[in-house]
Amino acid sequence: MTTRRAVQSAMMLAVLGFFMSCSFVYAQKKISKEKSSSSKTSSAKMSTTPTRPQYVITVTHGGRPLGNITLEIFNDLAPKHAANFDSLVAAKFYDGTAFHRVIPGFMIQGGDPNSRPTSGKPKMFWGTGEPGQTRVPAEFSQTLKHEPGILSAARTNDPNSATSQFFICHGAAPHLDGQYSIYGRVISGMEIVNMIAGVPCDADNPSSPTEKVEMSIVKK
Repeated sequence: MTTRRAVQSAMMLAVLGFFMSCSFVYAQKKISKEKSSSSKTSSAKMSTTPTRPQYVITVTHGGRPLGNITLEIFNDLAPKHAANFDSLVAAKFYDGTAFHRVIPGFMIQGGDPNSRPTSGKPKMFWGTGEPGQTRVPAEFSQTLKHEPGILSAARTNDPNSATSQFFICHGAAPHLDGQYSIYGRVISGMEIVNMIAGVPCDADNPSSPTEKVEMSIVKK
């Protein structure tokens, strides 16, 4: 009797495990489908505003051309961040910097001067920033959302600590809404963002690209 009950229990657990596994796979496929749909919807809705400046990011991966990303900057919604970005681009500040942090389904981050070839800093310091960089006060929005293609300012725990580093959303990140300053969006080249998010990364640091993803930025 005990053996029969044990066998029955084992069979029930196996069946339960099968259904849980199926549910998990279904959920993962559903999430993936929703992300893909969200990205397509975001791209389909793109329209530009004549008074907003545009910038082109030219990207290479391991020295090989990857493509261009065109940004529209929200100078009307985040004027301080827009002015800071414009001044840095004019000074060619971003040329040679890297997308040093990539997390598929979340975002790609770059713009740290430590990642320039001339800095002499090893990769472990990329993303730490430099003392003395101009800080930009927070310009949080209660209406703009962190959706695929959105450009937002990276910062420390201090809301007013944004400098040159930025990130582009690869997936929706609603937990960042109202907490980080959105100041632009991708209007073309989202496929390049997807490629950057998918580059091979270091085994000991899965968000650090193995080969440098380098950028240069110009104003259109």
